[in-house]
Amino acid sequence: MAEPRFRSGDAVRVRASWPPGHVRTPYYTRGRRGVVERVCGSFRNPEELAYNRPVVSRVPLYRVRFAARELWPDYAERAEDVVEVEIFQHWLEPA
Repeated sequence: MAEPRFRSGDAVRVRASWPPGHVRTPYYTRGRRGVVERVCGSFRNPEELAYNRPVVSRVPLYRVRFAARELWPDYAERAEDVVEVEIFQHWLEPA
């Protein structure tokens, strides 16, 4: 099992990557900055499970909070609105 690389309050950026195949990270978060809200635990990688590959190791999963305007620059509602997304560690890098 991989140790969590990030802690609650850490600034992170979602990798700007568009690999082919089945991925579990929303397109609209890629390349965007957020803050780790919490570590949710470690789980088998669903991207590998989708292809019925044997997955022994577990990957840390984080709940990341994004300002709505970070995700959608033209967002016209309240400035304090946020979106929380659960994202696996291999998609995150320090911001």
